[in-house]
Amino acid sequence: MASMRDIKRRRSSIQSTGQITKAMKLVSTVKLQRTKQAAVNSKSYFDYMYRTVKSMLARAGEINHPYVCGNDSNKKAVVMITGNRGLAGGYNSNIVKLVTRSELNKEDLIIYPMGKKGREAMLRYGYELADDYSEMIDAPEYVDAMRLASVLLNAYKAGEIGEIYLAYTNFKNTVVHEPKLMKLLPIDKQDEIEGPVNEKEGPEAPMNFEPEEEEALNLIVPKYVTSIIYGGMIESVASENGARMQAMDNATTNAEEMIDKLTLQYNRARQGSITQELTEIIAGSQAQN
Repeated sequence: MASMRDIKRRRSSIQSTGQITKAMKLVSTVKLQRTKQAAVNSKSYFDYMYRTVKSMLARAGEINHPYVCGNDSNKKAVVMITGNRGLAGGYNSNIVKLVTRSELNKEDLIIYPMGKKGREAMLRYGYELADDYSEMIDAPEYVDAMRLASVLLNAYKAGEIGEIYLAYTNFKNTVVHEPKLMKLLPIDKQDEIEGPVNEKEGPEAPMNFEPEEEEALNLIVPKYVTSIIYGGMIESVASENGARMQAMDNATTNAEEMIDKLTLQYNRARQGSITQELTEIIAGSQAQN
């Protein structure tokens, strides 16, 4: 059985850890309120952007454009959004598993890491990495998403990559965060479109472009890619703060339970020590008599 000194030392250490996790929970809660509001406010816009582009192409007929038809490259770019810090439960590992366990061939992938944890994990697994964009996720801004989208589209036009994917965490609510892998380019207009854009049944009017379809797509698709990437950044940050708040709450609860058990052990050891001392005193007194 551990000595009273060992129990007291361990209890003191856990108390210090519990204070740290409690403080981190409070910080994450404050950050979550801010990032949650941003995610809720922007979610509708990015959902409608995705659905509108899909609906537009579904009614446009046959379009001969690289953004729709693709190119001959077998390389696939994956924008992978994780966090720069840990202590967020399974938030970072879930995105890593989503990519590594997907049907995408490892040899064909080029990872565009946005988050140090994801970058470090993919390096360990031996994936090909592009430039590091981890600084973008600290304070997501639309201009950062625009810069990354420009890099991706230039590589796509040059034939260096043939498909573009986004791996991010979809923020549903404070406790539910869903890892998602979304294909951005080439746009598959045959995909099912869910939501208000596709609710009406019956024949739809064909889509006419003004100016010409090639010029229109050159204007629309970069904004579409930028918007989806930025939406993924906003939702991922909210999900990370929510996951960290839950993880720190669980850690604080576990620390409190361990402290209670150690306090009970300490009191029992102390009671045993006192009983032993009393027994020795009584035995000594009886021996003298």
